Amino acid sequence: MSLKDQTGNKVPQVTFKIREGHQWAEKTTDDYFKGKKVVLFALPGAYTPTCSSTHLPRYNELSEAFKAKGVDDIICLSVNDTFVMNDWKKDQKAENITMLPDGNGEFSEKLGFLVDKSDLGFGKRSWRYSMLVEDGVITKMFIEEERAGDPFDSSDADTMLKYLGGETPKSVTVYTRPGCEFCAEAKALLKQNNLPYEEHVLNQDYSIKTLVAISGGTKVPQVFINGERIGGADRLKDYLGK
Repeated sequence: MSLKDQTGNKVPQVTFKIREGHQWAEKTTDDYFKGKKVVLFALPGAYTPTCSSTHLPRYNELSEAFKAKGVDDIICLSVNDTFVMNDWKKDQKAENITMLPDGNGEFSEKLGFLVDKSDLGFGKRSWRYSMLVEDGVITKMFIEEERAGDPFDSSDADTMLKYLGGETPKSVTVYTRPGCEFCAEAKALLKQNNLPYEEHVLNQDYSIKTLVAISGGTKVPQVFINGERIGGADRLKDYLGK
């Protein structure tokens, strides 16, 4: 295996077979890249551990930050068929990502990043990388080191966003329960301050035991920002300088 940085070259010309609703459609490389500023990240396979837990979710989470730096689209490419890619998108709730099924591996092969993963029973798959493409020309690539296993050190969303000069938004998690007015107040405060959050609802996403374990009590809401426990709505007001 010998992967070559393709910075400065045009992306390969390929026709992709995709499903839109219940219909087959064909899209070309130009449909995805011509006249656009695009971030593409490629990975070995849908539903695989690192791809599902980190690679795809983080790009989806940071989509607004990428848009703020002029990125028109974020594309996830994998050597999987369109049915698998579409279902994976739904499963991951990755509504901010365009899925690109390189079902025959043609794009990956022409780019020089189709690798043999037969030892895992995968056959031919894409190597993990990310790239910035401007009007069809690759202007930057982050390629994972060629070593055994599935390295994931440089093609992540944060690395690409940093390269673009973007700021990583704060990571916010809110633990709530249905019908809680203070929870609604906390969420409103976060929205007013342009702080997207991940919400966990009592008895749907977590139990009282879990709440006690992470916060030391049973009161909600509990707001965490970048891993720091802020507390309830009043504490959040203080944190935000209200």
